[in-house]
Amino acid sequence: MRTSTGPTIRILLADDHLVVREGLAAILATQPDFLVVGEAAGGAEAVRQVTSLAPDVVLMDLQMPGMDGTTATAAIRAAHPEVQVVVLTTYDTDADITAAIDAGAVGYLLKDAGRHELCEAVRTAARGGAALSPTVAAKVLAHLRGDRGAGLSGRELEVLSALARGQSNKQIARALRLSEATVKTHLLHIYAKLGVADRTGAVTAALSQGIIRID
Repeated sequence: MRTSTGPTIRILLADDHLVVREGLAAILATQPDFLVVGEAAGGAEAVRQVTSLAPDVVLMDLQMPGMDGTTATAAIRAAHPEVQVVVLTTYDTDADITAAIDAGAVGYLLKDAGRHELCEAVRTAARGGAALSPTVAAKVLAHLRGDRGAGLSGRELEVLSALARGQSNKQIARALRLSEATVKTHLLHIYAKLGVADRTGAVTAALSQGIIRID
């Protein structure tokens, strides 16, 4: 997470429907640690506003006129890797989910998510964690599943093993000579393939299934 003055999480809303942006802004305004710093009606506008407003988290719709949310997410993450993107959409196909995660989104929620789930996803993303809704995680797992864990790449196994040893993202990045953004992407893929939502779940699942061992 990028450091900002005080505990406030700065949020940019990107959605082409004004009523959705207004509703989100009203929900987020109830949280003392949130500050909505701007709104964008399209992907290109979201990319520009990230540069000018320096948010910590972008809530990103997928289907918008002009530049779509997936393309905007990739552009934001390439230029501003410290900014976290959480997709908030009505689309839950495997292709949409995978494309968003591959573009660098650290979270994926559906628009029927409750207020608490939405707010916790923003906080999790701001801390650099993965914020996949249970429904989305289950769909990704169903798409990727053969034997659980069988789809993990060699690099993902290295990241998972380091995770089990209690290493932070920064420590993992240093040990494996990766960027922290790349480590976060690997973690998202690990969570999806194991059907879990966080670091603890990943380690628990991997140990119980014998995917990794702690010597």
